[in-house]
Amino acid sequence: MSTTDMTTIPHHRAFVAENQLAYVTAAMHGKWSSGYGPFGERAAALLREITGAAHVLLTTSATTALDLSTLLLDVGPGDEVIVPSYTFVSTASVWVQRGAVPVFADCRPDTLNIDEDLIEAAVTARTRAVVVTHYAGVACEMDKITKIAERHGLALVEDNAHGLGGTYRDRPLGTFGRLAALSFHATKNVQCGEGGALLAAGDDLARRAEIIRDKGTNRRQFFRGEVDRYRWVDVGTNYMQAEPLAAQLVAQLEAFGEIQRRRQEVWRAYHDGLAAWARDNGVARPAVPPECVHPAHIYYLLLPHAAGRTALIAHLAERGVQAVFHYSPLHASPAGEKYGRAAPGGCPVAESVADRQVRLPLYPGLDDGELGRVLDSVTSFKVS
Repeated sequence: MSTTDMTTIPHHRAFVAENQLAYVTAAMHGKWSSGYGPFGERAAALLREITGAAHVLLTTSATTALDLSTLLLDVGPGDEVIVPSYTFVSTASVWVQRGAVPVFADCRPDTLNIDEDLIEAAVTARTRAVVVTHYAGVACEMDKITKIAERHGLALVEDNAHGLGGTYRDRPLGTFGRLAALSFHATKNVQCGEGGALLAAGDDLARRAEIIRDKGTNRRQFFRGEVDRYRWVDVGTNYMQAEPLAAQLVAQLEAFGEIQRRRQEVWRAYHDGLAAWARDNGVARPAVPPECVHPAHIYYLLLPHAAGRTALIAHLAERGVQAVFHYSPLHASPAGEKYGRAAPGGCPVAESVADRQVRLPLYPGLDDGELGRVLDSVTSFKVS
C-alpha cells in the first residue's frame, strides 16, 4: 500500500460516549441550560465518586480551575510560586496574571515530573505555593513534596489535567493538594470539548470557590435557601460550565470504565511491543514507579538525540501515522523569561526531554489493525 492510499492514523481522536447525543439534546431542551442544572450536579457527583474529593466544582477548563486557585489563595504581586518547567503554559500563566513570579523547577529524567529534590532550593521568603503536574497521569513523588510544602507553610496545588483515574499509594490524584485542577479538553481521557473542574479539600475553600466562580455572588446560597437574596460578596469571575457541556461530561464519565480499559490495552501493547526495539536503539520508554497507577493518558518515547526524534516523526508520517512532540520548557519561552525565572541550577533535563520526545497515537477508538500499523512503523525505524 502506498502512502497516498493509506488512511492516516491521527495522534488523537475524541471518544464519543453512547448516551452523549441524547444527554446533550435533553440539556438543550431542559428547563435550565446554564450552570447548576441536573447534568452539572450529576457530573460533579460522578467525579466525587472517581476521585474521592470532598468538593468538586465544574469549570470551563482546567485553566480556569487553576485561575480560581490563584484567587482562593490570594496570591498577588511580589509572591512566588514554584512550578514545573515541563508542563502546559496555564500551570504558570495563571499566577503571572495575579502579579506573582513563577519559579521554574526542572523535571525528573524518568517520569518527567517536577524533580522533588530540587523544590526546596527554590523556596524563598516570598514563596506562597508549589504546583505539581502529574505528567501523563503518573504521580509526582507526593510523600516528599507534601512534606516540603508543610515544612515551609506552602499551599500545594495539583495540576491533574492528565491524571483522572490515577493514584499514588492507592490514593487518587487530585486529593493531595489543597486544590486541584482537572481537564476535560477534547484531548483528554474524558472530554466534553472544553471543560474542567476544581477539587477543593476544605469546606471553606469550596464555599469561597463557589462564590468566586459565580461572579463573586452568593447566588448559589440563595438557590439553596440559605440567604434571602443574592449579592456581590467577593472578587469573582464567570467560570460556570453550561448544561450541554455537563451533559456530554456525564455520558463520558458513565463510560469511564470502557474508556480506561481500551486505553490501558493500547498503552500496554506499546510498552510490551516496543521493549526490544527501544533497548536496541537506546530509546527510553515511560517510567511508572511501583507506587503509581496511571490512567494511560500518554504513551511517549525518548529518543537519544533531537535528530532521532525528527527522523522518527518523519518516518511515521511517511507510513500514515501522526506522532507529535510535546511541551517547550516554560523557563526558556519568551514569556517565561519575561515573567519568571528558573530555579537554582536551571532546567537542563526539561530542555533535553523537550528535544527528544515523541508521543504515539493513543485513544479508545484505535483498533487492533491500526495499533499493529503503529507498532510496525516504529519498529521498522532504526536510530542512527
